[in-house]
Amino acid sequence: MKEKHLFIMGTRGIPAQHGGFETFAERLALFLTRRGWSVTVYCQGQLGDTRIGEDSWCGVGRIFVPVKREGAMGAIEFDLKSIQIAAKREPALVLTLGYGTSVFCTYLRWRGIRNLINMDGLEWRRSQWRWHERAWLYMNERIGCWTGNHLIADHPSIAAHLGTRVSHRKITMIPYGADRIDEKTGDIPRELGLDNTSYALVIARPEPDNSIVEIVTAFSRRPRGAKLVVLGKYDPVNNPYHRKVIDAAGAEVLFPGAIYDQNVVKALRRHALFYLHGHQVGGTNPSLVEALGASSAVIAHDNEFNRWVAGPDARFFSTESDCDLHISALLADSAAVRAMREASSRRFDSAFRWDSVLAQYEALLERNLQDQRKPKASPVHPSPDPAQSSNAVPESAANAGVALAATGTRSHAAHTEGEEL
Repeated sequence: MKEKHLFIMGTRGIPAQHGGFETFAERLALFLTRRGWSVTVYCQGQLGDTRIGEDSWCGVGRIFVPVKREGAMGAIEFDLKSIQIAAKREPALVLTLGYGTSVFCTYLRWRGIRNLINMDGLEWRRSQWRWHERAWLYMNERIGCWTGNHLIADHPSIAAHLGTRVSHRKITMIPYGADRIDEKTGDIPRELGLDNTSYALVIARPEPDNSIVEIVTAFSRRPRGAKLVVLGKYDPVNNPYHRKVIDAAGAEVLFPGAIYDQNVVKALRRHALFYLHGHQVGGTNPSLVEALGASSAVIAHDNEFNRWVAGPDARFFSTESDCDLHISALLADSAAVRAMREASSRRFDSAFRWDSVLAQYEALLERNLQDQRKPKASPVHPSPDPAQSSNAVPESAANAGVALAATGTRSHAAHTEGEEL
């Protein structure tokens, strides 16, 4: 039996330290390794390194790709070099997480390497990006739709959107997953000052698309007899939006900063009276899924992405007044909160458990691995320029990445037989 081998690209690496895609890459790599796969994850090396490094972590191969630049330039350099290195090794199957540099994936397609792309959310719709950043993301989404052999959407609305670009047969919908946070979760650290205190919770990057100002303003409209805990790194001196959030906050709003200890975050989730989720742009947001995994009652921004994830028993707001009314109602009705917590638990079990999500990924990867091994006619490619190395990414793709590197963008899951564009 031939070994099942997968390369995972598009994240900074494992173990997870930077967010949703890193967490997913770690969970999938460990899951597949336990089930007999050989998995290699590309990791961004330290700034200034000159050599490619390799090691094994918990049975998962890691390739450390050196970069010479920081920030967006470093991220684009990392993605470009990862594709160059991967192409030389001629893997049977690649999983790319995010479409932010899909222009480079054209090289994998040209080399006949089967590449599945998780198309993330509609990043180009976010108001935080400037026009050229949105253009870069929009262009790479379109290129990713073409160059990926198969596309993965983490939300039905994302799948429907991609279906306007390519055949629906080329798209599989698999949501993001999370762990169940149960009653045995530890205590909240005393230094947070939440002993014997009812509180609501917000966990989100402080950006306009996440409705932080609206939530904080709504909570601060009147005395609550409870706290609002807003996690995240705020810099009101240098960031006008952060300043706006702080200025909107009343005395019952707490800003404990960014908390990286996941045991503390889980405890905060589990013991919160309810969770407020203001994300306006989808697909499936990991923070909302984690709230369901903690059996949290949910008040979410009213849009198609949040409605599908949170389910019909959550409450939704479009305005500050809506949010204010829902907050007041839940603070006054413990029976409603209990019912919503039970509904969140059922919704989580129905779609977002890691064991189910990862099993769906394995099934999809196996089908594509089988398709890759099927005998097929050799594709006819135009002859490359003799002066160009056979392992170099086409110059047009590389130049496109460098030209738009200053955007600072990097995009963070239907059975198909064969391929359809």
